[in-house]
Amino acid sequence: MREYLLCLLSAAAVTYLLTPPVRRLAQRFGFVAEVRDRDVHAEPTPRLGGLAMLGGVLAGILLASKLPMMRAVFEGTNTALALLSGVAIIVALGIVDDKWGLDAPTKLAGQVLAAGVMAFQGIAIIWLPIGGTLVLDPITSVLFTVLIVLISINAINFVDGLDGLAAGIVMIAAGAFFAYAYLLSVEFGFERATLATLVSVLLVGVTAGFLPHNFFRARIFMGDTGSMTLGLLLAAGTITLAGQIDPSAVAGGTLLPTLLPVLLPVAVMAVPLVDLLLAVVRRTRAGRNPFAPDKEHMHHRLLEMGHSQVRAVLLMYAWTALIAGSAVLVAFVPMVYAGAFFVVGLALLVLWVRRPGRPAEEVARSPRTRTG
Repeated sequence: MREYLLCLLSAAAVTYLLTPPVRRLAQRFGFVAEVRDRDVHAEPTPRLGGLAMLGGVLAGILLASKLPMMRAVFEGTNTALALLSGVAIIVALGIVDDKWGLDAPTKLAGQVLAAGVMAFQGIAIIWLPIGGTLVLDPITSVLFTVLIVLISINAINFVDGLDGLAAGIVMIAAGAFFAYAYLLSVEFGFERATLATLVSVLLVGVTAGFLPHNFFRARIFMGDTGSMTLGLLLAAGTITLAGQIDPSAVAGGTLLPTLLPVLLPVAVMAVPLVDLLLAVVRRTRAGRNPFAPDKEHMHHRLLEMGHSQVRAVLLMYAWTALIAGSAVLVAFVPMVYAGAFFVVGLALLVLWVRRPGRPAEEVARSPRTRTG
């Protein structure tokens, strides 16, 4: 655990220190989010914060490669190289998009390329708990992995709509997944130094280091460079655990049999996934492109109900923590305790949602303050 803490702190520190120079770089070269009709931020704001996060990830991986316990992640496998290859592609795609803006088909093609490069190099789902354990053939494995990565990337991209929202949700989701992966290793005596746990803890670090600059009112946005990188890393972490550990190996005991390793990634990303699904259904029904932007996301609805931006972000954090935390508890404590935690948390959150901090009319008259 000490090694993971060192990696987390190094990723957080490097990201925090790199963000101000990245902000100046973004201003100098025109990586700025202008105010559009669908936006809520009141003035042009630099983006490209994903570059600072990339620096944090690279620093954490470099440190991990030098730590005795963490070397097992890099020895005898090329999954770390596969991860960095995918990250390099998605960061390059994000930089171009943040500067000039790419149409949806081009962005999708770039995302498929990044996911495919990772999958062909070993970061892939190789079996599913269907009819026991269903081993996937190589082509199906790659295709299914690409689909999962695309969903994760676009879910985080869609939810990046308020100051600090995407970074905070990813931090909570990655923290929950790290807790599950680490406790799973302790419970069953698996190798504790894995790519899944390392990626998860680095995500916690880079988002924690970026949030002081990005929380309301944000001085810099992560841009697509950041949101797509976070989505890719989150997918890679879950795939390397959920899609590669034999489900039958974690059956029995206090853990739910077979299905939990697959269902947990869905639980920790439930809020952005639901927002993505609703957006696709809403836009498709209206005869529009599923990737066409609008102002009807979950966080927009909270603002319309009268919640301030900070309260809306905190509510989204709380929903993520409730669902992800309940899923982790189900794995390691009796069901009754996990159920009680969820029910009590749900009741409190419903009351909070129904009691906005100020009237909707006042929110409508206030200056617009939202991230890009």
